[in-house]
Amino acid sequence: MMTQDKRPSWDGYFMQMAQVVAGRSTCLRRQVGAVIVKDKQILSTGYNGSPSGLQHCDEIGCLRQSLGVPSGERHEICRAVHAEQNALVQAAKHGVAIAGADLYTTHQPCVLCTKLLINAGIKRVMYAYSYPDPLAETMAKEAGLSFIKFGEDSSCTDQNP
Repeated sequence: MMTQDKRPSWDGYFMQMAQVVAGRSTCLRRQVGAVIVKDKQILSTGYNGSPSGLQHCDEIGCLRQSLGVPSGERHEICRAVHAEQNALVQAAKHGVAIAGADLYTTHQPCVLCTKLLINAGIKRVMYAYSYPDPLAETMAKEAGLSFIKFGEDSSCTDQNP
């Protein structure tokens, strides 16, 4: 029988879910998963990959990689929709209200995703891996959107009922 202290915290549970979602990614550079949660309920998920019905980079190659574009640059020539963007789109597509929700993601959002998260009303982003984007961090702070690195906040280890 599993004891109470072996259960992951809610933050740990949803971060594990984001890792599982990332397993669907078709990106050759970085596999990212995102989970939108409100009141301890999963509302939407997303991973990075080409738009529905289009060929994926794992099938035809990565244009940014073939051009030698460094990570974090020239997002507009990438075939993939970011995990955070896909989670937002899935919520909208299915009429799921996400204002006031939290986002759990494997990687810290870029500035493009941060702007969308702000406008969607996401209140807190918990991420596992840093992605240095100073403008994203500045805009999040200005908007009151919390960026929290998993494991660096005491709430990550609490055993929330």
